[in-house]
Amino acid sequence: MTDPQSPGSSGNDPKTDATPDLWAQAATNSGAPVNEPLREPGWERATLERLAFSALNEQRSARRWKIFFRLAWLVLIAGIAFAALRQASPSTSTSTPHTAVVDIKGEIASGAEASAEFVVAAMRSALEDEGSQALVLLINSPGGSPVQAGIINDEIVRLKAKHNKPIYAVVEETCASAAYYIAAAADDIYVDKASIVGSIGVLMDGFGFTGTMEKLGVERRLLTAGENKGFLDPFSPQTEKQRAYAQTMLDQIHQQFIAVVKAGRGDRLKPTAETFSGLFWTGQQAVEMGLADKLGSLDYVAREVVKAEDIIDYTRRDNVAERLVKRFGAAIGVGAVKSISLAGPQLR
Repeated sequence: MTDPQSPGSSGNDPKTDATPDLWAQAATNSGAPVNEPLREPGWERATLERLAFSALNEQRSARRWKIFFRLAWLVLIAGIAFAALRQASPSTSTSTPHTAVVDIKGEIASGAEASAEFVVAAMRSALEDEGSQALVLLINSPGGSPVQAGIINDEIVRLKAKHNKPIYAVVEETCASAAYYIAAAADDIYVDKASIVGSIGVLMDGFGFTGTMEKLGVERRLLTAGENKGFLDPFSPQTEKQRAYAQTMLDQIHQQFIAVVKAGRGDRLKPTAETFSGLFWTGQQAVEMGLADKLGSLDYVAREVVKAEDIIDYTRRDNVAERLVKRFGAAIGVGAVKSISLAGPQLR
């Protein structure tokens, strides 16, 4: 009978047990002493601390990049604004003789590039420059607001007397209605033989949907305080009294237009029964009728008339920041207001 305490027994004495110690072998293979633990006390806490510091460093790095990109955008916007301001004003020397140019292109209206605000400011800058020998209004417009055109016309007359410098109008494709209202104040009008000139008249347009609404069974519910507050509402019938009132107003503005043309053109004008009827003519016909003076381009006027071939553009335009504002929201409100407002008389 085997003695449990003998060396060959399978007892539980660690000193005599023949079963291999796997923990000891692992420690030996790793180079650690057999009797030392594999990890130091508190290693879990140290690991968690390292993870926490690593996450904190990542957050700090992300904040730094966020601040960097914000500063980069601010620098970019500031650079665009600075470039726009430099573009808005001519950078020529006042001592250099030149021909000043101001563009009048597109619709003549408040808020447009051909508004009285922009055109008048540009004309003043051009004529105040000591180097400018004359001002050329380079026109390509179908017309627009009689109010804006009237403001520009009055300012042309005032500036000519103040600075004693000639102001010429040079027509490209079109100089009609309100655009001709402006050109009439110039000392001379130069056109291309195929330009469209004239259209001395006034209009007020709109639509009437009363019959259509009745057929569709749509009822217009318009509440007003004042007999004529709904005047020219497209969904309400127009009375004969309202039509006569509108016609009287248009006739009065038309007579103002005719008076401006006669005052500006003087004896050069050769009026006929159709001159102030709203018709338009080619540049060649306009010269024959006295609505224009000669055939000529911008370069021709600068070279042969002003005798200053250097041309400097003084046109005021929307800068980049203003265009972005209008594109991304500001124009939405303006468009909403325009869509519900009363359409005024137009020279176009």
